[in-house]
Order: sequence, then structure tokens, then C-alpha cells
Amino acid sequence: MEEAKARRSVLEHGQKMNALGINQGTSGNLSLRFGEGLLITPSGIPYEEMTPEDVVFMRMDGSYEGRHAPSTEWRFHRDIMATRPEVNAVVHAHPAYCTALSIVGRGIPAVHYMIAAALGDVRVAPYATFGTEELSKNALKALEGRFACLLAHHGMIALGLTLPRALWLANEVETIARQYTIALQIGEPKVLPEDEIRRVIERFQSYGVKDKPKESPGENSSENAV
Repeated sequence: MEEAKARRSVLEHGQKMNALGINQGTSGNLSLRFGEGLLITPSGIPYEEMTPEDVVFMRMDGSYEGRHAPSTEWRFHRDIMATRPEVNAVVHAHPAYCTALSIVGRGIPAVHYMIAAALGDVRVAPYATFGTEELSKNALKALEGRFACLLAHHGMIALGLTLPRALWLANEVETIARQYTIALQIGEPKVLPEDEIRRVIERFQSYGVKDKPKESPGENSSENAV
């Protein structure tokens, strides 16, 4: 039952991702740490046609079980899980404003205090062909000390302790990207100093509901509040 719940969570958050308008068609993908590996969305299946049984279980060695192949971006999902033990969920999407900024090679500086949710400015990983080891390495570098990054000419990645948190962050980063893009049309945006972002990060620690799962990672993430 716990695996069934986790599979439903992956599917439901994929559907929510498209409903939020931060992704289109089959381009985005999600993963959730589970057991000795992760559950990840399959390749090329629209979320409205997907069932929990279509979600793929992948081991950390890259082997997988299921009736479908995993997302073509499985490599950076797996590599993030392998190198970031504090991360239990990964959301990858192609939201319009984040992607537009990535196309011109522009990251998102600290123009709004909510950038602290990503632990600082959102960097752009250099371009590499989708699904490749090079792309994964570039993403890992851009994500060092951060919970979100952009992928040049591609899209964005957001991380979280839970899937609700990762999806919330993905939407938040796209909101800041939209605000930044609008501000660029008005004038040169002012950037908040690093010490202020550190203060905001500290204040976030005591704000709202803590991201502490009651059970092992991946088993109850759909129940955790954002």
C-alpha cells in the first residue's frame, strides 16, 4: 500500500505541475526517493493518460522495473538523489519565463526575498543534450548549495524534501522569473545583498510547517504540507 500511495503521489503531482501551467505535454518529469531507489515518471506518456502503475521504479545503478522506460532525464534525477541525501523529490519542467531566461543564459539573481527558498540566486547550467551524462554533471554543479537551477536552452529543476515542497518551489521560481523578466523591461533590477538572503533563510527555518516526514522518505510525501 505504501508503494501504491507513493506512485499515486508522483502521478498527482505531475498532473498538478501541468495544471499550474509550468509545464506542457510530456516534457516535464518528476521523481520521488523510494526504498533503495526512486519512483520516476515514464517516458513519453501524457499525465492525463498515465496511471500509477505506469510510474517506473529505478534502482540507483540505473536498472529499472515496470512496463515503460523511465523518463529520458532519469540520469540527473538519479544523480541528484545519489549526491544529495537531503533531497527526496525532484521536479523538472519547462516553464515559459525560466526557460526564456535560460535561452539567453541569464540566471535569476536575488531580486526578490523569496529566492531564499532556493537558498540563493538561481544559476544556469551550461547547455548539454537532454538525457546525457554531461547534462547531469552540469546540473549538479549549478545546484551546489541550491535547491533550484535553470538548464540552458531547456528548462528548470527544483528539489525538495517532499514532492509538494519541490513542486511548490518550481512554481515559486517561475513566479520570480516572471517578475524579474518584467522588471528588466522597466529598468535595471536591484539585487538584494547576500547577508539579507541569509537572514531570510534563517527566518524561513521557523516559518510555517517544518518539512519533517513522519516516516521514511518517499512513503508519506504526499501528506506533507508545503
